[in-house]
Amino acid sequence: MAGRLEQFNAYRTKMNERILGADNLQINRFFSLDTQTYRDGALSAQTKELLGLVASMVLRCDDCISYHLIQCAEKGVRDDEFFEAFNVALVVGGSIVIPHLRRAVETLDEIREKAKRS
Repeated sequence: MAGRLEQFNAYRTKMNERILGADNLQINRFFSLDTQTYRDGALSAQTKELLGLVASMVLRCDDCISYHLIQCAEKGVRDDEFFEAFNVALVVGGSIVIPHLRRAVETLDEIREKAKRS
Protein backbone atom coordinates (compact mmCIF):
# COMPACT_ATOMS: atom_id res chain seq x y z
CA MET A 1 0.00 0.00 0.00
CA ALA A 2 1.31 3.41 -0.93
CA GLY A 3 2.15 5.85 1.84
CA ARG A 4 0.21 9.00 2.49
CA LEU A 5 2.72 11.14 0.58
CA GLU A 6 2.60 8.89 -2.47
CA GLN A 7 -1.20 8.92 -2.39
CA PHE A 8 -1.24 12.70 -2.02
CA ASN A 9 1.19 13.22 -4.92
CA ALA A 10 -0.58 10.73 -7.19
CA TYR A 11 -3.99 12.26 -6.53
CA ARG A 12 -2.69 15.81 -6.92
CA THR A 13 -1.00 14.99 -10.22
CA LYS A 14 -4.05 13.12 -11.58
CA MET A 15 -6.51 15.86 -10.68
CA ASN A 16 -4.27 18.72 -11.81
CA GLU A 17 -3.93 17.03 -15.20
CA ARG A 18 -7.71 16.64 -15.38
CA ILE A 19 -8.37 20.24 -14.35
CA LEU A 20 -5.73 21.77 -16.61
CA GLY A 21 -6.81 19.45 -19.42
CA ALA A 22 -10.24 21.11 -19.42
CA ASP A 23 -8.40 24.08 -20.96
CA ASN A 24 -10.26 26.75 -19.01
CA LEU A 25 -8.27 29.95 -19.53
CA GLN A 26 -8.98 31.48 -16.13
CA ILE A 27 -8.20 28.30 -14.19
CA ASN A 28 -5.00 27.73 -16.18
CA ARG A 29 -3.95 31.34 -15.54
CA PHE A 30 -4.58 30.96 -11.82
CA PHE A 31 -2.49 27.78 -11.66
CA SER A 32 0.28 29.56 -13.59
CA LEU A 33 0.14 32.57 -11.28
CA ASP A 34 0.39 30.26 -8.28
CA THR A 35 3.47 28.57 -9.76
CA GLN A 36 5.13 31.88 -10.64
CA THR A 37 4.47 33.34 -7.20
CA TYR A 38 6.77 30.82 -5.51
CA ARG A 39 9.81 31.46 -7.74
CA ASP A 40 12.88 33.31 -6.51
CA GLY A 41 12.43 37.06 -6.49
CA ALA A 42 13.08 39.70 -3.83
CA LEU A 43 12.25 36.82 -1.47
CA SER A 44 13.83 33.42 -2.04
CA ALA A 45 11.64 30.54 -3.20
CA GLN A 46 12.42 28.87 0.14
CA THR A 47 11.10 31.86 2.10
CA LYS A 48 7.99 32.04 -0.06
CA GLU A 49 7.29 28.34 0.51
CA LEU A 50 7.63 28.86 4.27
CA LEU A 51 5.18 31.75 4.01
CA GLY A 52 2.82 29.50 2.07
CA LEU A 53 3.21 26.84 4.74
CA VAL A 54 2.34 29.24 7.55
CA ALA A 55 -0.66 30.63 5.65
CA SER A 56 -1.87 27.10 4.89
CA MET A 57 -1.61 26.11 8.54
CA VAL A 58 -3.53 29.19 9.66
CA LEU A 59 -6.17 28.52 6.99
CA ARG A 60 -6.18 24.84 8.06
CA CYS A 61 -5.76 23.33 4.60
CA ASP A 62 -4.06 19.95 5.03
CA ASP A 63 -3.51 19.48 1.28
CA CYS A 64 -1.80 22.87 1.07
CA ILE A 65 0.25 22.13 4.19
CA SER A 66 1.46 18.85 2.67
CA TYR A 67 2.30 20.55 -0.62
CA HIS A 68 4.32 23.32 1.05
CA LEU A 69 6.09 20.85 3.35
CA ILE A 70 7.23 18.90 0.29
CA GLN A 71 8.32 22.06 -1.52
CA CYS A 72 10.14 23.40 1.54
CA ALA A 73 11.97 20.11 2.08
CA GLU A 74 13.02 20.05 -1.58
CA LYS A 75 14.36 23.58 -1.17
CA GLY A 76 16.45 22.56 1.83
CA VAL A 77 14.45 23.87 4.77
CA ARG A 78 15.91 22.47 7.99
CA ASP A 79 13.80 21.07 10.82
CA ASP A 80 14.61 24.00 13.12
CA GLU A 81 13.36 26.36 10.41
CA PHE A 82 10.19 24.29 10.01
CA PHE A 83 9.51 24.44 13.75
CA GLU A 84 9.97 28.23 13.82
CA ALA A 85 7.47 28.50 10.96
CA PHE A 86 5.11 26.15 12.83
CA ASN A 87 5.39 28.45 15.85
CA VAL A 88 4.45 31.49 13.75
CA ALA A 89 1.38 29.59 12.49
CA LEU A 90 0.39 28.74 16.06
CA VAL A 91 0.79 32.32 17.26
CA VAL A 92 -1.21 33.69 14.34
CA GLY A 93 -3.82 30.95 14.15
CA GLY A 94 -4.16 29.92 17.76
CA SER A 95 -4.80 26.52 19.28
CA ILE A 96 -7.12 25.46 16.44
CA VAL A 97 -3.93 25.00 14.39
CA ILE A 98 -2.65 22.26 16.74
CA PRO A 99 -4.31 19.31 14.92
CA HIS A 100 -2.80 20.58 11.65
CA LEU A 101 0.57 20.97 13.37
CA ARG A 102 0.40 17.31 14.40
CA ARG A 103 -0.31 16.19 10.84
CA ALA A 104 2.37 18.55 9.51
CA VAL A 105 4.99 17.03 11.79
CA GLU A 106 3.83 13.53 10.83
CA THR A 107 4.13 14.46 7.15
CA LEU A 108 7.53 16.04 7.72
CA ASP A 109 8.70 12.83 9.41
CA GLU A 110 7.48 10.86 6.39
CA ILE A 111 9.30 13.23 4.03
CA ARG A 112 12.53 12.88 6.02
CA GLU A 113 12.18 9.07 6.19
CA LYS A 114 11.59 8.87 2.44
CA ALA A 115 14.68 11.03 1.83
CA LYS A 116 16.77 8.64 3.94
CA ARG A 117 15.62 5.68 1.82
CA SER A 118 16.43 7.47 -1.45
